[in-house]
Amino acid sequence: MQTETPAPDRARLMSGEEYRESLRRLKPVVYVDGQLIDSVADAPSLRPGVNALSFTYDFALRPEVQPMALATQSSRNRVVNRMLHINESSGDLLNKLEVVRVMCQETGCAQRYLGHDALNGIAQAVARIDDARGGSEHRERFAAYLADVQDRDIALGVAMTDAKGDRSKKPHQQANTDAYVHVVSRDAKGIVISGTKAIVTGAPYMHELLVMPSRNMSREDADFAVCCAVPVDAKGVTMVSRPAGRPGDKLEHGDALFSRKFGQSTAVVIFDKVFVPWDRVFFEGEWELSHVLTYSYATHHRHSCIAARAGFGDLLIGAGALMCEANGLDPDAKSNLREPMVELIKIVEGFFACGVAASVYATQDAHSGGFMPDAVFSNIGKLLLATQIYDMHRLAHEVSGGLIVALPGPDEDHNPATAASLAEVLRANPDVPYDKRIEVARFMEDLTASYQAGWYSLISLHGGGSPAALKQEIWRNYPLGNKVDLVERLLDRGVLAESGERSITRNRQPGRCCDTGCTTPGQPVMVPLPESRKGRP
Repeated sequence: MQTETPAPDRARLMSGEEYRESLRRLKPVVYVDGQLIDSVADAPSLRPGVNALSFTYDFALRPEVQPMALATQSSRNRVVNRMLHINESSGDLLNKLEVVRVMCQETGCAQRYLGHDALNGIAQAVARIDDARGGSEHRERFAAYLADVQDRDIALGVAMTDAKGDRSKKPHQQANTDAYVHVVSRDAKGIVISGTKAIVTGAPYMHELLVMPSRNMSREDADFAVCCAVPVDAKGVTMVSRPAGRPGDKLEHGDALFSRKFGQSTAVVIFDKVFVPWDRVFFEGEWELSHVLTYSYATHHRHSCIAARAGFGDLLIGAGALMCEANGLDPDAKSNLREPMVELIKIVEGFFACGVAASVYATQDAHSGGFMPDAVFSNIGKLLLATQIYDMHRLAHEVSGGLIVALPGPDEDHNPATAASLAEVLRANPDVPYDKRIEVARFMEDLTASYQAGWYSLISLHGGGSPAALKQEIWRNYPLGNKVDLVERLLDRGVLAESGERSITRNRQPGRCCDTGCTTPGQPVMVPLPESRKGRP
């Protein structure tokens, strides 16, 4: 008699305010602009970043988005926050893509998805190590940690990119070995690590950091092949952070309407003889397979970056349309506006479509059982957004007109000598009040022509891997051999096709759908979209 699976229980989810309170209980060593931060949760310089993470917590509590924001971890039959979930199907990847896009529509960058990407990468790496060694130690240690973070609903930062020092040398060849995080000593209780990680997104307002190797390692680099979890306030951890967003700046055109509320900090994190107990060490010294984590995390993260920048693109599309309306122009009637608007839509939905394809063509990892987005589509999507982010800004400027350049300062709104005149001459569409037109223009300036906008462009270009790294992965994974086989078959060149190993035929893959059909094990492919992502019928 078949026993029915009981209904899953549910991890307790934190609210945004509970998240803030949890930060107040931590005492990390954080410096921003040379100043030691007493309380991360209450520091004005970090408030936009804390706001962004707080939003992700409140978002997951909204009943209408929970089918998308939450997921069932089948190994525990437990409903958890999707940002802490190991993907079990193509549907999981599609829903992760959607939830990241919707959260980034609100926050610019929700940041918490990096922890999701790292957890999925680590799951694949430890399974591969165990299978190579014929054991289960690494799997079990990571599974216990995963259950703990899911049940506590904590935010995880990713400390992957090392300071690197001389880029022409390997980690063990560096004059200063602290350019890379490495194991200093080991004993029965755990390991001690030292070194420096750069570009750690949101580090000050996370709960823990997932420390991971940033490159392939050689035998001589075994001490640098380390992956572990470290609380942000562990003894010996120091963070040197950028402010998040633009809180409190005295700006030429007034308060930053978006980045004063939501923003993103990055930090250099220095580890100075930090003790890590064994139950938080996922692997150390396994240099032969450290590349598995580097590769798998990069693929998961580039897949998520696609969704994040699509959410940002939604802001540009909406603001561009509002500027057209405020200027008294209708893209339906003006092809010179309609064409750049369509171009902007094409860019955003084009790279997002690569994320959808990467999800649909996902494969199940043979070792961990988790689902991996297709590497080619993930890297193409990330490459498109990285290189077209500047075109997105240009097109938003094109449809907005020149008002952004000539915006009067906000003090003029209250200047009796100029306010009335400005309200008359700077009004365009009679149905859109002057102050509403100016508000949209200032919002567009904040998104595209500010210090923060330039920083988002740079992080879009290099975050998750430089264009060169993306191109390398596309070339390494693209089934060029199938295309060569196709043409040689049509040309009846079977002899050449069988003439031994050829570099151009190295990569091949079976038909994407034809071998197994399109039904994927696991959860349904998609849950219903939230209203913000539904198109018109």
